[in-house]
Amino acid sequence: MPITPIDIQNKEFSRSIRGFSPLEVDEFLDRIAKDYEDLIKENMQMKEQTEQYKEKLNHYHKLEETLHNAIVVAQEAAEDVKRNAGKEADLIRREAERDAARILEDARYKAGRILSEHDEVYKQAQIYKMRFRSLVEAQLSALEMEDWLSMGNTKDEEAKRGA
Repeated sequence: MPITPIDIQNKEFSRSIRGFSPLEVDEFLDRIAKDYEDLIKENMQMKEQTEQYKEKLNHYHKLEETLHNAIVVAQEAAEDVKRNAGKEADLIRREAERDAARILEDARYKAGRILSEHDEVYKQAQIYKMRFRSLVEAQLSALEMEDWLSMGNTKDEEAKRGA
């Protein structure tokens, strides 16, 4: 069991003939008791302060752990966002490629249809040209024949006879 300041103050020594001066011993013991009491108080304050520092240190460790977890969660969230953005970009690219392919296919279809219509109009123009040529050639042949003159005379004669 440790000695307390009260133990020091209450300590009695046996007296001897040639012993120390009781007054000097008492004064010295009082001074030691006071210093010892101050040391005990300081030690208790240090222990309290150490406990406070331990609590603060535990608090900071918990805070550090919380921040670390928050950083990990933020990194995972950033990776998720990055992954989702990549997927969305890929989806948009594929959709754009499909739209472009569809537009290109529509344009090819329309171009083919226009070419077919052009060919059809060209063929009809050729047919019209051939028919018109045939008509003109038939009329020219009829003009070149001299029978038409005689046909006209025949009609005049018939008209005269019928009259």
